[in-house]
Amino acid sequence: MFSIFKRKQDKFIALIIEQAQLTLKGLELLKQFMADHSNETAQQLVEVEKQADEVRRILIDELNRTFITPIDREDLFALSRVIDDILDYANTTVDEMGILKVRPTNYMERIASLLRDAAYEIHMATQRLQDHPNVAAEHAQRAKALENRVETVYREALAELFSGPEDLSHVVKMLKKREVYRHLSNAADKGDEAANIIADIVMKIT
Repeated sequence: MFSIFKRKQDKFIALIIEQAQLTLKGLELLKQFMADHSNETAQQLVEVEKQADEVRRILIDELNRTFITPIDREDLFALSRVIDDILDYANTTVDEMGILKVRPTNYMERIASLLRDAAYEIHMATQRLQDHPNVAAEHAQRAKALENRVETVYREALAELFSGPEDLSHVVKMLKKREVYRHLSNAADKGDEAANIIADIVMKIT
């Protein structure tokens, strides 16, 4: 009954939401991959990343063809870019694990779970950005808190990883795992950056 009074969702916001939704799906697949380490899950993540890339291409095309945007065009571009980066790092994490033949560790599982939760908060923030910007800012703050937790687990993982190399073979395995941890940490950093951009947007529009 009241739907006719509801403000129509802006096309740019809709595209950002779609991109964030696909990123959340990708991070859920990353979490699943850490549990099952299956090629099928890895391939599903690749497909989701391709879908998200296409949404980003459409958003950029719309930005290039539109003069007036609901949010500063530079902020829209930057938010789309870092959301894309989160999913890219999730994908390269799985790629590196395949190339380097690294099995998931408990630390990797914990980080992947936290990254999934952060992606959920970013997705929620994008959904609230147009009509409830202050709520969007709250979700962004939760995403930042989750990034801090990732960094704590990341440091714990590195401390254990380098606690005592035994021989050259062990050192090589350590370096391979460190590379995977680095990709996961980079994904968290991009999540933190996305949260910061959302907070900046909220400040400008409220």
